[in-house]
Amino acid sequence: MTDKATLEGSRFWRQALIPASASLEEAIRNLNQSALQIVLVVSPEGALLGTITDGDIRRGLLRGLDLKSSVDGIMRRDPFIVTPQMDREVVLQIMRANEIHQLPVVDEGRRVVGLHVWEKLLAPRELSNLMVIMAGGRGTRLRPRTENCPKPLLPLRGKPLLEHIIERAKAEGFRRFALAVHYLGHMIEAYFGDGARWEVNIQYLREDCPLGTAGAISLLQPRPELPVLVSNGDVMTHMHYGELLDFHGQHGATATMAVRPYEWQHPFGVVRTKGVDMTGFEEKPIFRTHVNAGIYVIEPSAVECLVPGEHCDMPVLFGRLLARGHRTIVYPVHEPWYDMGHANDFEQAEANWTPA
Repeated sequence: MTDKATLEGSRFWRQALIPASASLEEAIRNLNQSALQIVLVVSPEGALLGTITDGDIRRGLLRGLDLKSSVDGIMRRDPFIVTPQMDREVVLQIMRANEIHQLPVVDEGRRVVGLHVWEKLLAPRELSNLMVIMAGGRGTRLRPRTENCPKPLLPLRGKPLLEHIIERAKAEGFRRFALAVHYLGHMIEAYFGDGARWEVNIQYLREDCPLGTAGAISLLQPRPELPVLVSNGDVMTHMHYGELLDFHGQHGATATMAVRPYEWQHPFGVVRTKGVDMTGFEEKPIFRTHVNAGIYVIEPSAVECLVPGEHCDMPVLFGRLLARGHRTIVYPVHEPWYDMGHANDFEQAEANWTPA
């Protein structure tokens, strides 16, 4: 999704706005002052009428226009535009395919609400949000691998799973991490320390007993002030954590669950009945559902639904929020995703995983 910092943060794109009554001289001044290499011509209501670049101005001057001429004669009336819902990768593809470095963001009324700039999209933003990683499980399904090593430290392409997760999150701007530890937690703490080696800050949520996939969040002190990204410590994915965070904020949710499309084919022909009457027959139907991908975003208010030190899994927390009338939503994950619960999951990830 569109970076909220682009839309709501510095509002740098407002510097590029000029009215249709402006002159070429004013457009040139705007280009020099904003350094954005584009001018956005808007109506009094803020609707995009057209765009102007340095090349448009030069072509206008070559046609005989002077500095007092109206920008109406040089602006492009059908520029490429995108909506706020379009994610970063699609935006980059559009810009790359059309060799453009600026792309206006407009709402359903064509009002300008942002501006994508190539250099800003490529530069990682720094996020103040905390990322909590659940790393306390015993990994019983992976024994004997986990008899003397916690699952998050199992190596994938020569590097612990947890290190891959942290590095990928860091590449997207996360700098603050909290690792929930229990089983062989001292080994995780010894490896990662305070995070200085990765130029991030790491704190630990030490579980005296297993608290589930949500319970450890109740141990956070002080309580978070911003939405918290939560991930299981054995989930490897190429999805963009920052886009999940943006998606959550744009939909005004209290909690967002990343979900993975899942298909299952029934091994037999299914007979539809009503009483003793047959109403239909379907040969080996395919059922399509969404499954929990083990990655979430929760608002600080969601923590109030947790009892400190009490076991709670994420589905239970989502159920509590629903019961209290909070908005809970899903974020479909189409990128590569691996739940490292079995040996064959490691084999698949080993063959396909691409480091951050």
